[in-house]
Amino acid sequence: MPKQTFLNLPEEKRMLITRAAIDEFAEYGFEAASINRIVAESGISKGSFYQYFEDKMDVFRHLLDTLAEEKTQFFKDCHPPGKDLNIFGYFRWMIKTGLKFNSANPKLVKAIARVMLSEGYYYGQMFADVRKRTMDALIDLIRTAKQNGEIDASVDEKTAAHVMDAWGNVISNSILDEGMQKRTWSGGCDLPKHKSILMTCCP
Repeated sequence: MPKQTFLNLPEEKRMLITRAAIDEFAEYGFEAASINRIVAESGISKGSFYQYFEDKMDVFRHLLDTLAEEKTQFFKDCHPPGKDLNIFGYFRWMIKTGLKFNSANPKLVKAIARVMLSEGYYYGQMFADVRKRTMDALIDLIRTAKQNGEIDASVDEKTAAHVMDAWGNVISNSILDEGMQKRTWSGGCDLPKHKSILMTCCP
């Protein structure tokens, strides 16, 4: 987490540093990312950087928090097409809305996806807390669907959550590999390749 000295900065300066970090991780990933380039692009001294963050991982965690906050607000401003969506319709809506968010925030999403997915940090112990939050949310969604009779009661909640999580990650990583900034997602895309996978959970 950023230190209080960073949070006390004027918003314009915080955003300047944050954008420099986004550019760095999007371009180089985590391993090759350079604090020297971040401070040079943002116009601060290296000493100031360490007054704001502990290290490179600390600033990347700040980007994760930024992504979570912006994505939460984005989803709040969007609404599912109907109140009676089952889990399959709702999950497809989540994916499509997520793609809209990606299109609106390509550099931030690319920075996070490159580190977490392409470099595999998402699956390491360091980000076990991130995986747990994701899994808990998906398990709650699956549990509610089972209670509503939308999927078979015998479906293992944890396994199904892993499938849904992996599907979302594969889509994100595929977009990153092809150059997400060059693609336009209107949110109206169909997902026929994956629909049959989800439908195997139907009662």
